[in-house]
Amino acid sequence: MTSPAKFRKDKEIVAEYETQVKEVRAQLVEQLKCLDQQCELRVQLLQDLQDFFRKKAEIEMDYSRNLEKLGERFLTKTRSTKDHLLKKEQSILSPVNCWNLLLQQVKRESRDHATLSDLYLNNIIPRFAQISEDSGRLFKKSKEVGLQLQEDLLKVLNELYSVMKTYHMYNTDSINAESKLKEAEKQEEKQMGRSGRQDDRQTPRSPDTLASIKMDEKPVRRSSVKKIEKMKEKRQAKYTENRLKAIKARNEYLLALEATNSCVFKYYIHDLSDIIDCCDLGYHASLHRALRTYLSAEQNVETSKQTGLGALEGATESLEANGDKQKLMETYNNVFCPPARFDFQSHMGDTMGVMCAQSPLESDLIQRCQQLQSRLSTLKIENDEVKKTMEATLSTIQDMVTVEDYDVSECFQHSNSMESVKSTCESYLSKPSLAKRRANQQETEQFYFTKLKEFLEGRNLITKLEAKHDLIKKTLGEGDGRRNSTVRKQESGETIPLMVESCIRFISRHGLQHEGIFRVSGSQVEVNDIKNAFERGEDPLAGDQNDHDMDSIAGVLKLYFRGLDHALFPKEVFHDLISCVSMESLTERAVHIKKVLQSLPSKTLIVMRYLFAFLNHLSQYSEENMMDPYNLAICFGPTLMSVPEGHDQVSCQAHVNELIKTIIIHHDTIFPGPQDLQGPIYTIPGVGDDFCDSQHCEPPLVEEPAPDTVSVSHNSEDESDPIEAIARFDYTGRTGRELSFKKGASLLLYHRASDDWWEGRHNGVDGLVPHQYIVVQDT
Repeated sequence: MTSPAKFRKDKEIVAEYETQVKEVRAQLVEQLKCLDQQCELRVQLLQDLQDFFRKKAEIEMDYSRNLEKLGERFLTKTRSTKDHLLKKEQSILSPVNCWNLLLQQVKRESRDHATLSDLYLNNIIPRFAQISEDSGRLFKKSKEVGLQLQEDLLKVLNELYSVMKTYHMYNTDSINAESKLKEAEKQEEKQMGRSGRQDDRQTPRSPDTLASIKMDEKPVRRSSVKKIEKMKEKRQAKYTENRLKAIKARNEYLLALEATNSCVFKYYIHDLSDIIDCCDLGYHASLHRALRTYLSAEQNVETSKQTGLGALEGATESLEANGDKQKLMETYNNVFCPPARFDFQSHMGDTMGVMCAQSPLESDLIQRCQQLQSRLSTLKIENDEVKKTMEATLSTIQDMVTVEDYDVSECFQHSNSMESVKSTCESYLSKPSLAKRRANQQETEQFYFTKLKEFLEGRNLITKLEAKHDLIKKTLGEGDGRRNSTVRKQESGETIPLMVESCIRFISRHGLQHEGIFRVSGSQVEVNDIKNAFERGEDPLAGDQNDHDMDSIAGVLKLYFRGLDHALFPKEVFHDLISCVSMESLTERAVHIKKVLQSLPSKTLIVMRYLFAFLNHLSQYSEENMMDPYNLAICFGPTLMSVPEGHDQVSCQAHVNELIKTIIIHHDTIFPGPQDLQGPIYTIPGVGDDFCDSQHCEPPLVEEPAPDTVSVSHNSEDESDPIEAIARFDYTGRTGRELSFKKGASLLLYHRASDDWWEGRHNGVDGLVPHQYIVVQDT
């Protein structure tokens, strides 16, 4: 029987699983709330736009009427002049001609603003109303798909719970059967021992009496022993049967666990991205058309407004669904990032966390693997065909919503009367044509969503089956056995490649304050020259020369990591690293990242430690170089960690950037120190060979001189002329024998007192000057 402690442990395991599922459920609810909020904000935005243009139409119409009254007032006054001949003669004068042109301009402006008002009421406002209607309809359909996917995900979680409970039940039966078997074995041993003791205790008796006693006891002993042996055999068979059931149940649990983790990751990386795409379907393009219509109207009314309209035009041209999706996912990063993988919850001390492929399960697993592979081949072909149909339908919808019908220049032909202008404006949104187009669009949308649901369901099934197939194949030892060659180039050579070490050293010396470092592109010619020199085994950045373009040096460093056969962060740890981004605490993220990276080769970890220590140092000068950890992560994220094929590049890249930012900030926590991982480490440059030109560099430490090793006497007539030196850092003397000075101060040096000190003078005071704090001028 199971002990109370094991029973409590079982309850704790189930409670932990239920807590994790509860967190996922809460996250799913928050996702729908987030999308609801986006829809409400979108509807409110469109309503505000309609109200804005409705009010603007009233203003434009009032302005047009006032201009018309103003023009008619003076034209009427001119026509009613009694001395008409005098006025006629004066019309040839330039002042009168200017006056007449001014009145004509007033009438033209009146007509233009009336046209604007008509366009706002009959063209632009209906467009926003249509966008609002379309957005609501598409969001409703997208939400239905999202709810279905969430139900499927919860169903998978429930299936996992059922399989886990079954595994726990069979494992409990196996343990109980084992206990009963051991009890039977103890009884057998006890019975055998009792029979032996009875024989020993017997006293000598006559042969006839002894024979009689043995004849009476022998059947009794044999019957008891046989009964115990039979009971033992039954319990042994029961234990074997229950143990086999427990192993099978554990295999099913592990398969379901792998499939569940794959489905959860697929939902967060693929399905959520697709749902957001559906919510945005046509929205940006339709809004683009509406705002383009407004721009065309304003640009034809008044050219002088081009400066103000340019900003809006730029904003209109930048309307882009993927960009908005990435911003949304970055803003609500904790909601859309995949949760941590579900771990195998061992039961009652079962430490075997992998599938069992031993006989007699091996043949079953081989057959199941073959069946899964056959099924996957068929499903992939079918799903690819559905995908092609879906993509073709999507292209059709995009063509419908990207029609370039926003040019209203014909409405501003001044030869037209107001009636013809109104007719021209109404032709843009004629009811028969509009009704037909909208009917076609809605029909195409319905077909698209049908195919989308079919594709997502098929992809979901493929994900589950692939996860099970891969795990079985791995268990059977049929993996491809490819070697993890994350940084093949660097493993064959030195721990820190020369190109990496030299570029980082150069930037640390001269470029910590360079604005836009790693963001601004350098000269491609110089980048190629430096790269070719490194490939020849040379170091073109050696020495103290600073005649290279800083952006080109940064480009060489990024080019090295971009050119690796495999990204610095292997694809094998991509999922585990991305899942940590959902953790709100940066400290928890760092601990999780450190745990994941422990599996990487030591050479790879050394390069990572070196690079991220440098990036952290560089980010400390963000006020000068404009490159904080997040900006550096945007530059290095795509280079250091590539998004695996089949994943949504936009949504994954946002998570990658957040991950790289976390590593830059907490590099000292994530990577082991030199005592745990022997190899080169990045150190903040000092002076001499490691001198950094930046004013923010810390000065080097200089040991205080021993009293018996140096002397400040310099009045001998035999000494040579003093040498001039310039201070590189501020220095405060720690004793009365040491001079104090500011950076940039001029000092006179008499002679070298030791390797670290000079005898010199500053501001009329003699004393010791630290060698590493000064630059000796050429004589």
